Amino acid sequence: MSDFTSNFWPIFITTISLLGIFGCALLLWLTSKVKVTSANGDNTSGHVWDGDIREMNNPLPRWWVWLFIITIVFSLFYLAAYPGLGSYAGKLGWTEVNQYEKEMATANKTLAPLYAKFAAMPVETLAANPEANAIGERLFMNNCAQCHGSDARGSRGFPNLTDHDWLHGGSPEKIQETITGGRIGMMPPMAAAVGNEDDVKNVANYVLSLSGSKHDSARAALGKEKFAICAACHGADGKGNTDIGSPNLTDNIWLHGSGEIAIIKRINEGKTNQMPAQGTKFTPEQIHVLAAYVWGLSNRPKMAAVK
Repeated sequence: MSDFTSNFWPIFITTISLLGIFGCALLLWLTSKVKVTSANGDNTSGHVWDGDIREMNNPLPRWWVWLFIITIVFSLFYLAAYPGLGSYAGKLGWTEVNQYEKEMATANKTLAPLYAKFAAMPVETLAANPEANAIGERLFMNNCAQCHGSDARGSRGFPNLTDHDWLHGGSPEKIQETITGGRIGMMPPMAAAVGNEDDVKNVANYVLSLSGSKHDSARAALGKEKFAICAACHGADGKGNTDIGSPNLTDNIWLHGSGEIAIIKRINEGKTNQMPAQGTKFTPEQIHVLAAYVWGLSNRPKMAAVK
């Protein structure tokens, strides 16, 4: 409820909630006072079906009425204790975030002995451990697969974790660093710096030529000089820089789409990508196990050698 930017919606929700509860109470009271009488005084409502089936006008069973009253009273106590009336936090101070954190703390405490035995193991050894690998896979599926895919091969805009193309480095230490602190990658729009529309197209073709992709050779030759502007991040040879997360342009692996049109779009519009930090979500031991699993995805031969 705290996400609302105006007082109107909390007040509106509070009003609707309370009117609903008190409306039910009023309806119950009114129906207990109204009694339908038939013309002949035989305690029927006057409705007849199939010639001789008459609807009786009996009051609700007392147990049912009291159950209704208890429900209304309970709802008022519940709304006083827990959040439910607009921005009112409730007397008990309960929040779903606190509940989640308590449950996670309990779970982490229970699992601590299990993770403790993995903490001293190097990532290369841990990645080949079936038990640790199974735990790492479950952590990955629950927290990373939404972006990188269940097979970890990613999709447009989300890196493939099964190859050897790493924006910030694929060593165990770098993977742990990435998981813990997250990453923000930004390429600013470069069209104005490159020149006119033809210059942008020439540079795009030169970039394609670096990886042997289909390109216009004449335009690529013209774009080589202008590429010097891009070399500040991608390097004079176009092989990128893991220190700042700039992609390697020579390996024919394209995070945001390949081809002249896609590259021209990147030059014109730039791009900002973010992987959120997970350091507050996982314990260091969990990050260690998860990093081992991720490292193992692109290092199967090394894992086989460890075994």
